[in-house]
Amino acid sequence: MFVDSHCHLEMEEYDADRDAVIARAVASGVSYMLTVATEERYFSKAVEIAGANERVYAAIGVHPHNAADYSEALEKRIRGYLDHPKVVGYGEIGLDFYRNYSPKEAQMEAFERQIALAREARLPIIIHSRNARAETMEVLKRAAIEGHPTIIHCYSYDVDTARKVLDMGIFLSIPGTVTYKNSGLAEVLQHVPLERLLSETDAPFLSPSPHRGKRNEPANVVRVVEEIATIRRKDPEEIGAMLTETFTSLFLKRKAAGSGEASGLGPPP
Repeated sequence: MFVDSHCHLEMEEYDADRDAVIARAVASGVSYMLTVATEERYFSKAVEIAGANERVYAAIGVHPHNAADYSEALEKRIRGYLDHPKVVGYGEIGLDFYRNYSPKEAQMEAFERQIALAREARLPIIIHSRNARAETMEVLKRAAIEGHPTIIHCYSYDVDTARKVLDMGIFLSIPGTVTYKNSGLAEVLQHVPLERLLSETDAPFLSPSPHRGKRNEPANVVRVVEEIATIRRKDPEEIGAMLTETFTSLFLKRKAAGSGEASGLGPPP
């Protein structure tokens, strides 16, 4: 039992074989996939994919690369998706000062506005933070994020930062980079309670070793969990079950409770 808590099945890289990619994940033991739409052109597509596949759920939000596009009109369109039964998260949102595809000021404003929208919608927040550790922490502190389910996806910072965000109640999602030499994630994983972790691929990006350099896909989350299990000296199936329970509690059970309906949100047959 495994979960890919963050992938991008709506991206063009899967247009030729999306159904086969999902089938391979299921055959590998992946119970759930969360496809995360990062800009407006992907929103409908991600929701449609989730609606057509019982094991796929969706999150939508404006990525920091596209923060300059955020507007009142776009926010209104986003609101139209948030009550959909298969939309279970808000993101990925945040700050990226490595690429700086959008101005810093635009990123900060879009980040704070979307945190407020996610909280209003009672959806877990999925955060992208790259080369923006201090600024991300500042925004989260100003937002008083404690008590609202929040995940830093593709965690890449150090142990000290991990401790600080854990103290704020935030969860860490671990991608395929955990299999790379010198990623630093082995040390981080020694200090993070297992119940505060999620597993992800960020597919089609960040394929784990030995698939590095190739298109990533959700089936490879098994390799991520195996590496986490090796670092923590646990059985991969045990780790996989724990991470699956965390995912269902954060996303699926919360959505079902918020809507008052369980239809379409239970475990797959």
